[in-house]
Amino acid sequence: MANTIGNAFVPTETGGGLQATPQNYISLGELLDPNKPDIRDLYVSTYGDQGITGFLDLTGAKKTAGQADEVQWYEEGRLHKTLAYTALTSAEPGVLTCTNTAPGLIRLNDVLLLHDGQRVVVKELTSTTSIKVSALDGGTTSVYLVAGGAQTAAIIGNVYAQGTEQPTSFFTTGLAKYTNPYLITKEMYEVSGSQATNIGWLNVNGQNMWYLKNEMDTRKRFMNQREMMLLYSEKVGTASDKVELGTSSIAGSEGYFAAVESRGITATVSGGPQGSFDTMADIDAIILELDKEGAPAEYAMYLNRKASLDIDDMLAVGLGASVTGGLASQFGAFNNDADMAVKLGFKSFTRGGYTFHKHDWKLLNDPTLGGLNNLHKGAMIPMSQVSDAKSGLKSPSLEMNFKSAGNYSREMEHWVEGGGVLGHVTSGKDTVKFNYRSECNLVTRAANQHVVIK
Repeated sequence: MANTIGNAFVPTETGGGLQATPQNYISLGELLDPNKPDIRDLYVSTYGDQGITGFLDLTGAKKTAGQADEVQWYEEGRLHKTLAYTALTSAEPGVLTCTNTAPGLIRLNDVLLLHDGQRVVVKELTSTTSIKVSALDGGTTSVYLVAGGAQTAAIIGNVYAQGTEQPTSFFTTGLAKYTNPYLITKEMYEVSGSQATNIGWLNVNGQNMWYLKNEMDTRKRFMNQREMMLLYSEKVGTASDKVELGTSSIAGSEGYFAAVESRGITATVSGGPQGSFDTMADIDAIILELDKEGAPAEYAMYLNRKASLDIDDMLAVGLGASVTGGLASQFGAFNNDADMAVKLGFKSFTRGGYTFHKHDWKLLNDPTLGGLNNLHKGAMIPMSQVSDAKSGLKSPSLEMNFKSAGNYSREMEHWVEGGGVLGHVTSGKDTVKFNYRSECNLVTRAANQHVVIK
């Protein structure tokens, strides 16, 4: 039985098979193209300048020398006292059911201003959760249960009859102690000796060596990530909750967002995933909260692009077309120099006695960083000094700290090692390794005066 081969190639006189004619070979011009490729030596920054650092510098954070594993600072509490309660029963005397009346929180003869406007005087401390009160006007107290949970009564003073003794106890201003451990962040870049000597087409700072670009990008990435750790890092709940990392563990460090979300003001704006300021009422709602916290009159607003554009539209519609909305701008944080504020990228407006210096925050616009889920729309940072309640020393509301001792600083460590590559002889490996390390933390003082916009 004969085999049949389909699609067999049959040579012809005009070419194919083993015929040694020119059409069967690549021409010399194609094999050795004499024309030099038109490759441009300047690379394109497709996503622009991707550096996001600078937020902490522009908002007044200073760098100090840390010499312990954590930073400690003190903040004073409210000068005036309040009392939480859930019900007022019986007419005279009224029984005020409280969440806590421990010694030092309330005294006999103290006068309370209740949430509905009633003024009552304390007659008897029945227990740690109950006190008897009388209406200050001599009438009868209104009986009610507090809807929706506890209410707050303000202690507005006290009253005594003639010839009576002084109070038997006194109030003290609370003093809160805060601590924040340092965090260590690291990065590295490594290139072989062969690659370090290759000449490429692209121009990197006057040299056609591509490894230089990778080293520059690694340094910038490290600086970005260090700043993001100071903003997004979290501290473990208790000392026993350390995060295990192989054979070691970390306590974490409280970043800016965690500090404000825990002890400060969180403002939620409408308008979809990007967030929005629809009307001046959105700003007013924040101002009302700032008033409650005794906030300073000048703030830096760092916003994502959508929130920033919405504020521009809001000002244009609500306050006219002028730059300051018809209100006198202030530039106290910039030595009262409007030009300095403009050079730094700030736009300012005033409202309700507050001056807001608005600035776009690249971190929250980058879809590979804070813009990934649009969880945070921005932040408002008081541009003022804060006094330490124990030492009395004044410091900025935000403070970056770096470990250091003598001439040794861990703010930004950089060293190179290699096996003779580029002149660095620390090992026998035919590479050069660039190392980066920083040990730092962020202190957020008076977090109650900061605002995170979500």
